[in-house]
Amino acid sequence: MEFDRQLLENSLHLGRKHPHLPFSLHIFDSLPSTNQMVWDLITQGGKPGCVVIATQQTAGRGQWGRQWVSPTGGLYLSVAIAPKLDVTNSYQLTLASAWGIASQLQNCGVPVGIKWPNDLVLDGRKLGGILTETKVHKGHITQAVIGVGINWSNPVPETGINLKSWQATQNSQPISGLEMLTAAVLLGIQSGLKCLNTEGISILLSRYLDLLINMGDQVYVNNLLGTVVGVTTQGNLRLKIAGYDRKEPIAEISVEPGTISLGYCKSSV
Repeated sequence: MEFDRQLLENSLHLGRKHPHLPFSLHIFDSLPSTNQMVWDLITQGGKPGCVVIATQQTAGRGQWGRQWVSPTGGLYLSVAIAPKLDVTNSYQLTLASAWGIASQLQNCGVPVGIKWPNDLVLDGRKLGGILTETKVHKGHITQAVIGVGINWSNPVPETGINLKSWQATQNSQPISGLEMLTAAVLLGIQSGLKCLNTEGISILLSRYLDLLINMGDQVYVNNLLGTVVGVTTQGNLRLKIAGYDRKEPIAEISVEPGTISLGYCKSSV
């Protein structure tokens, strides 16, 4: 699958208010891992804004050590950033990226939501995901790589959806191709990080929650039924837990990403 660099650069120019491109683009047909390639480029002097793009990964990485299946036809990209955050706030980078990408795609006419903590959702199924990796020195994040995978025309599992097929069912084409999708993702990451850096985590979190599809969902934690009521500034899921009987007060707890799964429904198609 051929990737048109010039078309991507044109899309990025159109999406920005001024012509300077903050991204250094490195485009490949296939890579083991775009995140790993960015780390390799960083060791060779790559700067923040270094972007690696592939239309296939052979050893893609997902959250918590999982494999990210990355067949030809999808979008797989990673970007280097230099955040100024304490390590305890590292998940704010994922929240910012998820909100920024979902918001940018919504602006393009695709009604994308967010499933906690890092999934992009369309029509109740998984459209893509985000993996943030960091390097830490003395309790501070010195370097980070944000990796994004989005289904464009690649085959997907029952719980997934690809954007090209979805557009065909809508008889509309808000995203014209892989290059326009890539531009939307990069501009979305940029806008999410700008919101975090200039307006702060409280504003970013309120915008993230506006797009979160899990509000009001119920989930069991240690055999107790909890209702999703929000997300903390560190990215933990906030749950209201009812007492064992009506006399006991309702308590609130928070759970870290990776400790519970909110799941997906399988497609009936």
